[in-house]
Amino acid sequence: MDGSKTRRIDIVDVAHGVSEVASVCCYCGTGCGLRVQTRDGAVLRVRGDEQHPANRGRLCSKGLALADTVRRDGARVLSAQWRETRAQPMRAIALGEALDIVAARLADTIARDGPDAVGFYLSGQLLTEDYAVFNKLARGLVGTNNIDTNSRLCMSSAVSGYKRTLGADAPPACYEDLDLADTVLIAGSNMAYAHPVLFRRLEAARARRPGMKVIVADPRRTDTAAFADLHLPLAAGTDVALFHAMLNVMEREGLLDQGYIQRHTEGFETLMARARKITPRAAQDICGVPAEDIIRAARWFGGAGAALSLYTMGLNQSTSGADKNAALIHLHLATGQIGKPGAGPFSLTGQPNAMGGREAGGMATLLPGHRDPGSAADREETAALWGVHALPQAPGATALEMFDAVLQGRIKVLWIAATNPAQSLPDQARVRAALERAEFVIVQEAFAGTETLAYADLVLPAATWPEKSGTVTNSERRISRVRAAIDPPGDALPDWRLAQAAALRLAARIAPDKAALFAYRDESEVFAEHARTTAGRDLDYSALDYATLDAQGPQQWPYRQGQGTARLYADAVFPTASGRARFCDVDYQQVAEPTTPAYPLRLTTGRLRDHWHTMARTSLAPALTQHVEEPWVSMHPGDMRQLKLEPGALARLASRRGSVVLPVQADDALPSGQVFLPMHWGSAYMAGQGVNALTNPATDPISRQPELKHCAIRAEPAGLAWQAAGWLQGDSAALRARLAPWLRRFEYAVVLPVGAGGVRMRLAARAAPQAAELEAIAGALGLLAPDVAFDDPARGQMRRVRMEQGVLRGFLLAGDLRPQDALLAWAGGGDAPAGVAALLLGRIAGAARSRAICVCNSVSEAAILAGIGRGCDLAALKASLGCGTGCGSCVPEIQALIGRAALAAAPV
Repeated sequence: MDGSKTRRIDIVDVAHGVSEVASVCCYCGTGCGLRVQTRDGAVLRVRGDEQHPANRGRLCSKGLALADTVRRDGARVLSAQWRETRAQPMRAIALGEALDIVAARLADTIARDGPDAVGFYLSGQLLTEDYAVFNKLARGLVGTNNIDTNSRLCMSSAVSGYKRTLGADAPPACYEDLDLADTVLIAGSNMAYAHPVLFRRLEAARARRPGMKVIVADPRRTDTAAFADLHLPLAAGTDVALFHAMLNVMEREGLLDQGYIQRHTEGFETLMARARKITPRAAQDICGVPAEDIIRAARWFGGAGAALSLYTMGLNQSTSGADKNAALIHLHLATGQIGKPGAGPFSLTGQPNAMGGREAGGMATLLPGHRDPGSAADREETAALWGVHALPQAPGATALEMFDAVLQGRIKVLWIAATNPAQSLPDQARVRAALERAEFVIVQEAFAGTETLAYADLVLPAATWPEKSGTVTNSERRISRVRAAIDPPGDALPDWRLAQAAALRLAARIAPDKAALFAYRDESEVFAEHARTTAGRDLDYSALDYATLDAQGPQQWPYRQGQGTARLYADAVFPTASGRARFCDVDYQQVAEPTTPAYPLRLTTGRLRDHWHTMARTSLAPALTQHVEEPWVSMHPGDMRQLKLEPGALARLASRRGSVVLPVQADDALPSGQVFLPMHWGSAYMAGQGVNALTNPATDPISRQPELKHCAIRAEPAGLAWQAAGWLQGDSAALRARLAPWLRRFEYAVVLPVGAGGVRMRLAARAAPQAAELEAIAGALGLLAPDVAFDDPARGQMRRVRMEQGVLRGFLLAGDLRPQDALLAWAGGGDAPAGVAALLLGRIAGAARSRAICVCNSVSEAAILAGIGRGCDLAALKASLGCGTGCGSCVPEIQALIGRAALAAAPV
């Protein structure tokens, strides 16, 4: 049976032909259960699964909008594509032919240059079954350890932190602990944006238990920090000093559990000798956090009946990420706050199956079942489980090392699956140079708009959510069934099927006896084989199979005696040689790239509420573009004044690696000297190489995770005096492809989907272009024969509007952007201006445009502010406008608007 068609249909509405399939969300590692409603092979609606323990029916804005991202048109890769030489264009070919080409190129490369001339770069968005087949293909057939994943960019420091201290890559806590904790320390995580369903659960828990204390350590005053009882705005990269100072206070005030330390840990005195030097006053000088706040945080944590910590990229994406993770875990070991309800160090996973990829060994530094490729015994065990003679010994290249190896000519063939390194990796100039240097690049992809496709020699069409079946493991070690709700479009196949088909062809060429390694009939057989590799290991779920998951629902590992395990280490026995947890002798290290007079600003990057990763999927849902429509950089108002940058002005940001031009906005939630840039936009949406043209590729020496969170930059006015803006109604994916060439013709350019539907384009240059180029821009926007036009090409001005029966279809404003907001408001369903000609000539202002705060119910900031002006509190705003009643992710921002209004109204 084709695994892509394995479905559990729980509800069938025969009268209307509607079916409902239980599955799991494809975004973050929360692992929310979904109910996918379909009819005639199309997804109608997605809702939360009330029976799934991860989310209990709740979804965030991204999950609720999933139905809008399911496409079967030009937004998808529908067929295999190939170019024989780089000078030739891509052409569509039969999938079988493409797989033959893959096998032939791999076989020829292995024969000529050896197996380590091949590299596989995978994704935490793959299912566990996908990982398992790719891993066997790389190590068991090709014979290389060059297999890594974009999870290296997000979770590898968390893995290292757990293994160094607790002995295994195993988060010991569970989601129920959010309900039971007395103190919650959130470090380097904007949960309100990155894990909104868990944040909603934390909000509800504190509402029920108002004595709960929440501490947030983050350089920015995010929505999560605004929720906290105590915000510690530490300087970027100083987390270890903060945690050492807290440990110092807890020892001095008798808040440590000395009995637990003596019975169940080792290395405490060595670490404490170092931590005693980091007093709260010393930490204040390093971190920029008042000493009294550090003392308060230590007392709350050390005095809690149950203390829980939650952390993500702020700790992980750092050259000292492994040390930061260990230093936070130390707080739990020193207070005995682990292995009991409401307590434990809990890393929140960034991708839907980064955990499953680690379990399957789909990384250069891992083998299946949490084994170590550096261990001869572990290699022999894995080889025996797979039925191969031996596994390769040479260490594999991790993510950035793999691209360096390509650039150096050591890796010739690179197979990229379900990830977009030409946007997501730091130091894009180097990454793209490597992709150009590679002899052959295979890109296995579902979405047609990703930047990496431009560097492919061969493209394989992949199925994606909700077209494939398998399993994922979420942040609390819970394994859930992903079920296909519809068939894949075109020639697309599940990722493991593509890997299997290539492996069978490759085996026929280089090792016919190994063809049996890939004789899977469906994904259940892949899972069964993978589950056997966990037997006897810390994560043992060898007794799990699809039938059990279908009958009993999602299960947490280790799964033994017919039941899962909610919390680890309740017996205080750890998977180390001594059975004790370890305190590591870690010290505070400066960020890899401190500021200098040439680069005086600190850049941090992070997520937006309604977008995810490189936006390949979220950009297809119009609702998700309403809150933040375009890339921008946030700066402290004082820094903007010093740099002579007005709000909305274009600024040029430069690091040691590259530069970008972006509009700037004031944000007093940032400390002076720090700027913030959302991570999502690449060259598919903006001129240049995207936000990661700036970021730092320096890596942690233990986890090999890059320091994406911080680099040194400078900023200055861009000096681009001429600007143009346009909008065109139509399918956003098709229009983006049509307008993409303009991104490469201007120093500042964006082509963006907008919530009103269609695509918005904005351009800027030092001087107005010639009349012919202006006309070409108008032609690209379908405005060669507009209904209203006022042009002055000599001055670089062009104002054109196209309408159909009073409905706006497109516009272009060049040289004078004042009518833009009124036109976009009209495009978004607002009232037409009293006179289009008068608007274009500046004689009337037209309607004001306001961004959406609540995307679930399309409630604008202006509507919310008007409600606040009428005296509405949060409950009244929910009742009257509907804002905050969908996923609830907008509630912190609404509360902030209420707070600012109250502050403004207060007597001086």
